[in-house]
Amino acid sequence: MAEVAVTEKEYRNLIAGEWVASLGGETYEDRNPADTEELIGRFQSSTREDIQQAVKAAREALPLWAETPAPERGRILHRVAEAVEKQKEELATVLTREEGKTLAESRGEVQRAADIFRFFASLGYLNGETIHSADRDLLLFTFREPLGVVAVITPWNFPIAIPAWKIAPGLISGNTIVFKPAQLTPLIGIRLMEALEQSGIPKGVVNMVSGSGSVIGDELVANPDVDAISFTGSYEVGRRIAQKAAETLKRTQLEMGGKNPLVVLEDADLDKAVDITARGAFGATGQACTATSRAIIVHDILEPFVEKLVERAKGIRIGNGLDSEVQMGPAVNEEQLEKDLEYIQIGRDEGAEVAIGGQRLTDGHHAKGYFVEATVFTDVRAEMRIAQEEIFGPIVGIIEARDFDQAVEIANQTVYGLTACICTRDLERAHLFVRKTNAGVIKVNRPTVGLELQAPFGGMKHSSSETFKEQGKDAIQFYTRLKTAYLGYR
Repeated sequence: MAEVAVTEKEYRNLIAGEWVASLGGETYEDRNPADTEELIGRFQSSTREDIQQAVKAAREALPLWAETPAPERGRILHRVAEAVEKQKEELATVLTREEGKTLAESRGEVQRAADIFRFFASLGYLNGETIHSADRDLLLFTFREPLGVVAVITPWNFPIAIPAWKIAPGLISGNTIVFKPAQLTPLIGIRLMEALEQSGIPKGVVNMVSGSGSVIGDELVANPDVDAISFTGSYEVGRRIAQKAAETLKRTQLEMGGKNPLVVLEDADLDKAVDITARGAFGATGQACTATSRAIIVHDILEPFVEKLVERAKGIRIGNGLDSEVQMGPAVNEEQLEKDLEYIQIGRDEGAEVAIGGQRLTDGHHAKGYFVEATVFTDVRAEMRIAQEEIFGPIVGIIEARDFDQAVEIANQTVYGLTACICTRDLERAHLFVRKTNAGVIKVNRPTVGLELQAPFGGMKHSSSETFKEQGKDAIQFYTRLKTAYLGYR
């Protein structure tokens, strides 16, 4: 295996099984968001020519990989899971240094990546079904074939788990991959590529290129040798990908933003509801598409709920995620920090009240990072921008509802539809919430964040293209073509 690093701090692209510098010769810096004096590394600013080389490598590797028996592909994926698990502590540290989340959160994400590879490895033994025919002398059956070359474009907030849940089903299905990690978190992507190499993945089956999303994304969408694109990111970028991909009828899978509601009814366990809200709003610094950003509370319990949530937010320890005592890390970069602060000001200007938080932290150990307080807004109205637009920070707005029916109405009053939650002991209203709420994932007495890898995931409205689900066995559908065979034997 070739050396990944050019120097101690410079890293290359993976193309056709070799770690190579960009043809353009340019690199960019990646720094620790909790301590911007720490240089994580320099990474390749890839050009269109680099992307074309990666796609070519994937295309050339496709026939042999597609013909490899799926159980054999699965054995490689099992080894990937073992390699990731064996390096769990090291990978978690890389993830925390690069993205900012706490070590506990990073350990959970790395373990999830290992579990995802293990889950999809087992699916190598499943393919298609037999169907009863009306003709007694006919065998009627279906089977799945790989699509071809799949482009995987992932965000920075879950930079090993999301690549895993796209790459693993793609590989077990017999596709080859061109992987574009987020520009802010390329190193953990490189570490995942190393695990694939260590596990015996053939050269060219997986390729990785780092750099600008616009340059790489545009080329991947336009390149005729790319058969499909799986993207997670913002609605604006996803919409552009869909428009360009439609010109060549490329298959797309787009998972995008969220403005996720949490409804608390008067019969809820209040302490549990507050815990669920805080975990959803402030976990991972609120930098999750499934984060709780709207807490819709019925009038009868509004005041005690706010008091308890403010107290919870006040006690959150904020700092460098490498510190085991820290409960919330920094914003991922200066741009995201400024966005958080801008929306806090927007909320104030709209007439909402900051019950706790709302400030950047700059003293002491916060001086070198992008830290913002956990923020709770009260007096939020459903039409306010802070209740409609995705912020991607540790900011939650509390909206008062008259009753259950109005709470559901408010929950649906957004262009997004990713996850939603209700806290209640009433089974009937819980069931009605599941039926009436326009979201792809709906939870009862559980946070809006957190997904089980064996269950399908995907949103509605602006949260998704609503074409194919991710995760679970349903994920295979995006990466394969279904064929139906009529085999007459007389």
